[in-house]
Amino acid sequence: MISDNPRVFIQTFGCQMNDQDSGTMLRLLEHEGYTGTESPELADVILINTCSVREKPESKVRSLLGRYRPLKAANPDLVLGVTGCYAQQAQGKLLSDFPYLDLVMGPDGITRLPALLLDIQLRGQRVVATEQLDRQDYPFANELVFRDGRQVTAFVNIQKGCDNLCSFCIVPFTRGREVSRPAADVVAEVQRLADTGVREVTLLGQNVNSYGLKRSGEPPFHELVAAVSAVAGIERVRFTTSNPWDLDPGLIEQYRSNPVLCSYFHLPVQAGADSMLSRMRRKHTVDEYFELVDRLKEARPDIALSTDIIVGFPGETEAEHEGTLALLERVQYDFIYSFRYSPRPHTQAVRKYEDDVPLVDKKRRLTEVQALQKTITNARMAAWEGRVAPVLVEGPSKKDATWLSGRLSQNWIVNFPAPMRLVGETVDVTVDRAFSNSLAGSVVTRAPLPVLG
Repeated sequence: MISDNPRVFIQTFGCQMNDQDSGTMLRLLEHEGYTGTESPELADVILINTCSVREKPESKVRSLLGRYRPLKAANPDLVLGVTGCYAQQAQGKLLSDFPYLDLVMGPDGITRLPALLLDIQLRGQRVVATEQLDRQDYPFANELVFRDGRQVTAFVNIQKGCDNLCSFCIVPFTRGREVSRPAADVVAEVQRLADTGVREVTLLGQNVNSYGLKRSGEPPFHELVAAVSAVAGIERVRFTTSNPWDLDPGLIEQYRSNPVLCSYFHLPVQAGADSMLSRMRRKHTVDEYFELVDRLKEARPDIALSTDIIVGFPGETEAEHEGTLALLERVQYDFIYSFRYSPRPHTQAVRKYEDDVPLVDKKRRLTEVQALQKTITNARMAAWEGRVAPVLVEGPSKKDATWLSGRLSQNWIVNFPAPMRLVGETVDVTVDRAFSNSLAGSVVTRAPLPVLG
């Protein structure tokens, strides 16, 4: 039986693309009369939006399904679904493993979600919706839903999928082929967001640097960045994520000439030895990566960099591991995302290589990578102390609701005491103290101008 006032609970694992997808699903369902809830116990529909890049998130999802089983037993009308990349990977096996599961839906099924739920509720069907849509005229869900005006920042999808087939990566199999969204649609959405009060947008894609290269008539990525930056009301533009080999001179020039483009770049490298990069099917060498880093720092001296690191990839030697440590020392990232390699189905690494690095070595190498990066990060954070920097105020601090929180252009969170009326404004903040993952400061107070005459 369908509730008169149905409530939906969405739990999200994974990347910013998944966060965006969860928001889109919620808005689509709100349009159909649903209300979001923070409590799975109160929900008529529970959706777990999943990641499949590594094994650990998958294990968490399967454990979570076990914890939700009593809710389904107590309320047979409850709809329980798994969406996202793990759903795309596992497909019908999830229904057989969890007989109380109602829906398995991949990323391309988002636009069909309300209809799928209706089928389940009216007909009692269990549904697997993992068909991947054709890249021609791909329906980006952003175009189908309206966003409210309570946001200061927003994500905007510009691309989905990836054609690169790095040997460790499952994304081409779970997100499908690369598709770029028309630039005119992107700019129009950004303008609508700016009109509702959004001041910062993050352009999202699996490989934003390749935007437009495979769609006739679309501009290259750096021209899209320039067009979005020119939208009235937009003060900051970010993007994620990128592959180094598609980073062209035009985007580097944007860092030199475009003050709206934030001083932050997530540029995944994965490993610090050419032999490792070759086995990973990365299309760059370590030296070529260093050249890009140097050019970015020359164009924007205050740029903050982050990256992804995988340790324990098949065949990794101690010398190759040392190369990764040397890379961290050389680049001086502000922060990194680092993981132990785990075999992913469908990937070339599973077919071609044995997972031969002992777990004890994987754990040790990850500890060494993270310890070195912590030292680098702490030093880079401490360097902010005593400096004044503009902060876009996003809302109340998560640590103390009487404080506000915002971000530097370099993507660091800054918390500081200030009145709520400043939300949505850009204010100068003196950084008083650096912590491990954030900064604390105080708003710069300016003396009033003298009255003349």
